[in-house]
Amino acid sequence: MSTEQHDADAYGQELARISHHQHEATDARFTVFQALAAVGIGHEQADDIVAKLEAGAVAGAHTWISESSPPHGSEQRFEDGWFAGVRDVASYLLRIADTTANAGRGRAASSAMLLAHFQQPHSPAPAEAPAEDPAPAPAVELDAKDVLAAAERFPWAVAAPGERHWPDGGDFLDVALSAVRPEEREGYIERLEAFVEQHRPRLEEMLRTHGPGSKPASHGRYALIGQPETLVIVERMESAPFLLRGQWEKELETVFLDDLEFVWGPRIRLSR
Repeated sequence: MSTEQHDADAYGQELARISHHQHEATDARFTVFQALAAVGIGHEQADDIVAKLEAGAVAGAHTWISESSPPHGSEQRFEDGWFAGVRDVASYLLRIADTTANAGRGRAASSAMLLAHFQQPHSPAPAEAPAEDPAPAPAVELDAKDVLAAAERFPWAVAAPGERHWPDGGDFLDVALSAVRPEEREGYIERLEAFVEQHRPRLEEMLRTHGPGSKPASHGRYALIGQPETLVIVERMESAPFLLRGQWEKELETVFLDDLEFVWGPRIRLSR
């Protein structure tokens, strides 16, 4: 077996183990939200509790990495490189812990909605609605052009038009907008703008490290990074991950979403 093949096999095994842990973490988080709701803990407080636990886990990894040492008897140059690498990794873990503790909300509410959907009894629809029932109010429509124009106002998160992989990413935008629930549509553009401002450092870093012209992008991966439509995708990835994944799998290749999820690092990772 060649060295390259061995490295590829080892990396594949690592990804499988990571995927296993992520899957179990998602199930465990769902169970925790159910337990907290059962004792009367509200969605916002439940989000804070779980975020603090997850940030603490990352902080524990930071401590473990910071206290690691090079092999005994290593040369000075090796030790210098070791400690420089440790500092870089520890600093990155600290940023992840800070982001985990403070960024994004709505996971408890999403879990509650998903649970309610699973528990809802299936019954045949009535043949005819009662005449006295009032007609439902028409749902607010989202204009894709308006949403796209709002997304393109953030140069730190969007590549220049000539550098984008898809000049027209309308299919991706349509799927992402289909994951915006009717009750979320009113004021959605303002919500998207607030989300982008809140996550500016993460978006800047993602565009810099994996956007057009970067080394990872040169291998044909991470094609969505730099697209204005991606701002809607990552917002939905944080706010309604199950709904986004379900809508995406109906219409598009999941590899694009999986790559974006890997780089963004959402609070709930659904790729396998």
